[in-house]
Amino acid sequence: MPEGRYEPHISVVIPVKNSAGTIGELLDSLMKLDYNWERLEILVVDGRSTDGTREIVERYPVRLLEEEGRGLNAARNTGVRYSKGEIIAFTDGDCIVPSDWVRTLAENFRDPSVGFVGGLVEGYHRDSFLSIYMDETLFHAVPSFTTRSEATDLRLLRFPAGCNMAFRRHALEKIDLFDERIYYGFDDLEPVEELGLRGFRIVLDPRVLIWHKHRTTLWAMIKQHFNYGRGGALLLIYKRASRLSRWFSAYLFSTTLLLSLILLLLTLGLTLMPKLLRLLVASLISIYMLHMALYSRMAMSSKRMSKMLLYPLLDILRGLSFTLGGLFQLGRSLLGRG
Repeated sequence: MPEGRYEPHISVVIPVKNSAGTIGELLDSLMKLDYNWERLEILVVDGRSTDGTREIVERYPVRLLEEEGRGLNAARNTGVRYSKGEIIAFTDGDCIVPSDWVRTLAENFRDPSVGFVGGLVEGYHRDSFLSIYMDETLFHAVPSFTTRSEATDLRLLRFPAGCNMAFRRHALEKIDLFDERIYYGFDDLEPVEELGLRGFRIVLDPRVLIWHKHRTTLWAMIKQHFNYGRGGALLLIYKRASRLSRWFSAYLFSTTLLLSLILLLLTLGLTLMPKLLRLLVASLISIYMLHMALYSRMAMSSKRMSKMLLYPLLDILRGLSFTLGGLFQLGRSLLGRG
């Protein structure tokens, strides 16, 4: 090992389910990692795929495991239990990693007080309008930060993503791994908050970069954010005292109140008071115009005015899907349907 090089034993865990269309490219990129392969292992945890994912994985020198339990966190926990690494890194089956990914992660763990490292996520499909939008939106669903930071808590708008994160093993074991009751969304953020409460350092480093194949159809994006909302509701149910839960409940309350007000004004405007309808329409147009103004500089610099027109509408659709997903899951849980 070259002098000064820090090479802890690292396990890369990849939860997958029906990822035949993408897992090969991820594994190809992992095979090119610049790291001591005697101190690196790759584990793919399969959630009972039916599309040939397992057969593709079996072509590579990696360990293939079957998920023990249900859901993404169950797959992550399966990988942790069967891994050997001092550091456990996670990515997803629809990602591509650069050759320095593991090495850059490792460097951040030199300080023994660091329990978690998260990095940036950028869209892989640069020819997709929706993929570019997900990177450029002002309301990020993936990490967006430009400077390295260390803290012992999660900060609003500065958060990691489950497809590009790593934990120190003994830190993760101190919080009993991932909570398998939480899935759909927030499943990756909850343990990071818990680590901070235990005094471990949380590092966010933009040099730790991966490329993710964002959703490229409108329906897939809407469904994804609907599920994120469902995950937030499960977090609210099972981790009510957490900061993440308080953030989500504040969002859900305010957006539900706003939607209720819009529906009330719309109903009154259509049935009893036409002036209210005109007021509502004027207010919504004004909000949209303000939203457009926020994207105007971006649109002009890229010479794509469609961004100014469509990004606000996509923001609204994502936010609405997120809210409805949260309300849907709360309703299901209250009715005892999980």
